[in-house]
Amino acid sequence: MDIRPNHTIYINNINDKVKKEEMKRSLYALFSQFGQIIDIVAMKTMRMRGQAFVVFKELAAATNALRQLQGFPFYNKPMRIQYAKTDSEVIAKVKGTYGDKEKKKDKKKKAQEPASGLTKKPALGSAPPVHSPAVQVPDNPPNYILFLNNLPEETNEMMLSMLFNQFPGFKEVRLVPGKHDISFVEFESDTQAGVAKDALQGFRITATCAMKITYAKK
Repeated sequence: MDIRPNHTIYINNINDKVKKEEMKRSLYALFSQFGQIIDIVAMKTMRMRGQAFVVFKELAAATNALRQLQGFPFYNKPMRIQYAKTDSEVIAKVKGTYGDKEKKKDKKKKAQEPASGLTKKPALGSAPPVHSPAVQVPDNPPNYILFLNNLPEETNEMMLSMLFNQFPGFKEVRLVPGKHDISFVEFESDTQAGVAKDALQGFRITATCAMKITYAKK
């Protein structure tokens, strides 16, 4: 029986030795490249072990993620992905709580409308950096090794490997001991490294850290 396309995808066969919070962060890092994620539900109960739900805002994002990541080796186990059944309790709950969140946000917005004018000004002030990564990230000549910085504290080798190993020519991720915010990623050629660099420049592993990527110095 085919399950109809759904905003929510159901993943199973996940390595259940991974801690719940780390698994959710890694799922977010992996799936957020396909579109905006509303929620990720993972439970450690016996019945729900090795399973997770990812709720996308757009249906197309869910479809794309399902196709692209089917069988992806997540913590060394191939993920099995399908659309969630619409009558799934977990998803109904997620959608229900999401609706409530939106209502609360709307109430807050109305309550804060006079103040919202003030909060917009800093946002304008912080807009120029978006247009000037070239100034902030002076690049080196092309190289098959990429240098990553501005990584969040919880970054680990697995997360970065999952992000970069979707690009042809990926070889390995090298973390720098004692420095959580930088890393090196090696490709087979500088052309392949360049493709990954352009695609993931500014990618946010967490909401606050936009990854900066340059070619490593030769």
